[in-house]
Amino acid sequence: MMTLYHSPMSRSSRLVTLIDDLGAQDHVDIHMTSIKRSDGSGAADPANPHPDKKVPALDHDGTVIVESIAIAQHLCDVFPDAGLMPAIGTPDRAKCLEWLAWNAGVVEPVTLAKMAGIDNPLFQSTFRGWDDLVERLTTTLGGQPWLLGETYSVADLMVHSLFNWMPDLLPDHDGVRDWHERMQARPSAQRTWQRDQAAMAA
Repeated sequence: MMTLYHSPMSRSSRLVTLIDDLGAQDHVDIHMTSIKRSDGSGAADPANPHPDKKVPALDHDGTVIVESIAIAQHLCDVFPDAGLMPAIGTPDRAKCLEWLAWNAGVVEPVTLAKMAGIDNPLFQSTFRGWDDLVERLTTTLGGQPWLLGETYSVADLMVHSLFNWMPDLLPDHDGVRDWHERMQARPSAQRTWQRDQAAMAA
């Protein structure tokens, strides 16, 4: 049995959606936990096994895994029949891993820099700039419905999560807007949103 430590309307929400996509609800317990939020609300939960008391954290038979990308890949490997990651050793698998690494190593820091008004040549040469991020998305989604081509994958879920919380940053591009609408229309995404809303209101 696995346990995902989750706080509503947070980075762990995308992992809740992934568990739904994988059909793994009977194998992964969703444990609600509190976290200290950026607006000063909330508080760290001493029972949260994450070393920084953040989310997500996944306890798999006593081994605690943190970082969204690591958890996402692990869950896809544990439940391969769902087909959310291509088979190990294939070029498509490598491409999926590339998107996951790009999300963690480029999308998140570049987005934070944009929000913070950071315009530094060293930062941009290391992580790239916002325009580079937008160009990669628009180029990819201008000719195909999903990041890996014709099939939805964990790469779409992880990269799109940014625009769930910050829709104002969505590039003004038909292909990206259509992708965004498809992502939001997925039943798993809607169920996560509804559960998180209910938890926040409780």
